[in-house]
Amino acid sequence: MTTTAETQTLPTAGAADTATPDDPFGYGWRYVKRDLGEGDFTIETVPLTLEDVLHPEEGDQVTHSEAHQRRVRYLCNVFASRLVHDPAAVVLDDVRIKWDVPEVRPHGPDIMVIFGVRERKNWSTFDVAQEGVRPALIIELTSPETAGLDRSNKLEQYETVGVPLYVIIDAVTSRRQAGIRLMGYQLQQEVYQMLVPNEQGRLWLEPVRVWLSVAADEIVCYDEAGQPLGDYVALRTALEAEIRARAEAEARAATAEARVRELEAELRRLRGED
Repeated sequence: MTTTAETQTLPTAGAADTATPDDPFGYGWRYVKRDLGEGDFTIETVPLTLEDVLHPEEGDQVTHSEAHQRRVRYLCNVFASRLVHDPAAVVLDDVRIKWDVPEVRPHGPDIMVIFGVRERKNWSTFDVAQEGVRPALIIELTSPETAGLDRSNKLEQYETVGVPLYVIIDAVTSRRQAGIRLMGYQLQQEVYQMLVPNEQGRLWLEPVRVWLSVAADEIVCYDEAGQPLGDYVALRTALEAEIRARAEAEARAATAEARVRELEAELRRLRGED
């Protein structure tokens, strides 16, 4: 049996709180255990509301597009490669975070970069008070249905909890053409100030030493020297291909060298030199 969550309105979200009647699970779903009495229970699949997306519970299944997932993987791989030499730095995606500010409920950021972690754990919720550190960088990738949460609700709440750097990768549609815009906010004297992009339209993300940019409607990261940073998996695949090609070339060279020795030996035999 399926139940529908009570509708709540988020005035600053800019979208209806529940998904459309044709797709009540448009935001996602959660599994809820219902007690039927006398030791019996049932598990219901309950649609998420916009409020649930803003403040998720552990186990919530929030829907994402393929493009969203691809971009999150790319950014996480790049950031992880930049921080590989810092054992106390972690890059988390879609992990719930519980704040140490009582009036702010937990969020589920797309990406968090956190420094000074004492021990790596298999977090489902990162408890700021328990861990003793908070994210140095949070990135949210918007979708049309929930973009208002990232642009307003989370902007205000991340400022309140003191996230030093907040970046929004905003998927927008202009004249029926999809595109991406970048918005960065840096905490200065407890107030967010917008980051000013450089002359190439790139935002400098100091915690991960990366320039964040958009090229051909796709996210691209650059290092300090302006060199593009590829996907960690793609880099590894290319390296493996190069190693295989080199091994094959060496094998062909070894085979050719052995054949030359055979021909030289045959030539000496024909000359009677042996």
